[in-house]
Amino acid sequence: MSPKGSKDSRKVSLDLAAWLFNIVTSVGIIMVNKALMATYGFTFATTLTGLHFAATTMMTLILKYLGYIQTTHLPSSDIIKFVIFSNFSIVGMNVSLMWNSVGFYQIAKLSMIPVSCFLEVVLDRVQYSRDTKLSILVVLLGVAICTVTDVSVNAKGFIAAFIAVWSTALQQYYVHFLQRKHSIGSFNLLGHTAPPQAVSLLLVGPFMDYWLTEKRVDAFHYTSTST
Repeated sequence: MSPKGSKDSRKVSLDLAAWLFNIVTSVGIIMVNKALMATYGFTFATTLTGLHFAATTMMTLILKYLGYIQTTHLPSSDIIKFVIFSNFSIVGMNVSLMWNSVGFYQIAKLSMIPVSCFLEVVLDRVQYSRDTKLSILVVLLGVAICTVTDVSVNAKGFIAAFIAVWSTALQQYYVHFLQRKHSIGSFNLLGHTAPPQAVSLLLVGPFMDYWLTEKRVDAFHYTSTST
């Protein structure tokens, strides 16, 4: 096999591993989060997300040591932009869930689809088919109907949802943008972004969680099982 073919095969394997890892960890994280919040009462969502990114940082360091992640360069300006979008997304979603009904929260998440498509059209000049446009129109119509009929929607909740939706869509767009711009895979990008996300969320998380829950993360009754 030629060096180029070997390199392409390695990239496909890494992308497949990243895809499978994303599915497994996403399901696992949801189960762990549910157990921590419902069973043990650890309601500090932002701090918990920071801990997840700290664990992710450790994982990427191990993968880099084993040779599965190549050493690459990513400009600090790009990393900072990504971290800002990602952190606004995380905090925005938490605040949106606190200030809105669960139904409106889910509708807001659904509206990220047309927002993401809008960003691709404006920034990348992507052309969608008529069927895709009709599907997006149906989603927008559903969001509009649910927004009007959901009596629990309030001004600050709507603003929080708006910020959460746009920051999340920008984060998702920026992931693909950085991968194309720097020709790096998912694991490589994660290796660059996970450490600053962990640090920033662990610094901001306790204060944000106290504002949201009026509980201090350092006052939580930690046990060996919950830890």
